[in-house]
Amino acid sequence: MLSAMCRLYAFRSTVRSGVHRSLVAAENALVQQSIAHPHGWGIGYYVDDYPHLYRSPAQALEDGLFHELGGVVAAYTLLGHIRKASVGGVNLLNCHPFQFGNWLFAHNGEIAGYNEDPDVRERVRGLVAPRFERHVLGSTDSEVIFYAFLTRLLNRCEDLHQPGVPFESAADELRRTVDDILAISDAHGADRTKLTVIATNGNLLIGHCFRMPLYRSTYKSICPERATCASYLDGVCEAPVEDGIVRHLVLASEKVAENPNVWIPMVEGETVGVDHAMHYRRVP
Repeated sequence: MLSAMCRLYAFRSTVRSGVHRSLVAAENALVQQSIAHPHGWGIGYYVDDYPHLYRSPAQALEDGLFHELGGVVAAYTLLGHIRKASVGGVNLLNCHPFQFGNWLFAHNGEIAGYNEDPDVRERVRGLVAPRFERHVLGSTDSEVIFYAFLTRLLNRCEDLHQPGVPFESAADELRRTVDDILAISDAHGADRTKLTVIATNGNLLIGHCFRMPLYRSTYKSICPERATCASYLDGVCEAPVEDGIVRHLVLASEKVAENPNVWIPMVEGETVGVDHAMHYRRVP
């Protein structure tokens, strides 16, 4: 049985999209999922290439701010998260997404042994470069994973804040971060470490699936805006793409608004994303 931890939702689109349905009004919107995930929420979206981030330790269903944001936010890129605490207390500092500069990051899962074994915790935190240590403010393993990823990415890209970070660089370093953590944690029990994550800098959006579900959607069966959308292309917006330009990429722990979105379950170890030019990539 899959453990019910956190829930992730993210999109990047060529058109500025309202988020009311995905957060509040859809048949499986995040607000409904928060009934089983009551330990906080976060929404990060981009304005002029910089993230605006709202977080709260309250249950999304009972938080008026969550409902208000769902009604007013429209963005090209968004990352949302609702939490069921497994590592770290229920407080603001432990709510996802986490932010550093123009980067946002959210995680679904846990690192085996991180709570109970000081050696595991110390070794995982040792993956974080000294320059990032003071930015780790909460007590979750998720925040440490974020800065371990940025540590690796900084060795590959001299400027983390450049908008054009290549997908290949981010995907390689995210997957290597997962491997680094597994090498430390898997001795505490096979399959206990779960590392499904999403990261974005507003231009690049990347998701990695490992032992917790993640769905991807790059097209709709029938686009409801096909008659009014200036970006609609017949034969493109309603067709699957494995490697090429897409109009949107949506990533979610559970299917949200299943119709007309076409959802494909990602397989364990799969990484997908889009770059600044909306070129969709997939690494099995």
